[in-house]
Amino acid sequence: MKSVVTTVVTAADAAGRFPSQNDLEAVQGNIQRAAARLEAAEKLASGLDAVTKEAGDACFNKYPYLKQPGEAGENQTKIDKCYRDLGHYLRLINYCLVVGGTGPLDEWGIAGAREVFRGLGLPTTAYVEALMFTRDRGCAPRDMSPQALNEYKSYIDYLINALS
Repeated sequence: MKSVVTTVVTAADAAGRFPSQNDLEAVQGNIQRAAARLEAAEKLASGLDAVTKEAGDACFNKYPYLKQPGEAGENQTKIDKCYRDLGHYLRLINYCLVVGGTGPLDEWGIAGAREVFRGLGLPTTAYVEALMFTRDRGCAPRDMSPQALNEYKSYIDYLINALS
């Protein structure tokens, strides 16, 4: 799985050199932010079901047409799959927080996601809207510390940009 540490080591190895001072500073910065990332991961994990439900509800409230016949949420089974997918993305964000890199999202969530969504006729804008709601709803210190919230939002933004 790709993290800042593995990325730095792999890049230096591919170039046939030891990690540079800049490489080591990037790793050090990542390690210094570890406590905030782990706090965010813990908070997200403890409220994953509620966060997923709020995000999905916000999306279906903004786009009620999605529940019409022929749309992505035309029946309860399809609605449940939308919530399942949101939960999947939030778990991947949780994994990113733990490893300190975008590897889990890159490997398991983004690669081919737009093509799959297009192939199934699922609107990526709905997922983006749900993720933006989740990002914007986060509040420090109510939900987590400002540093943890910043780490959490950075991975949500990364995913939003990838799906947009």
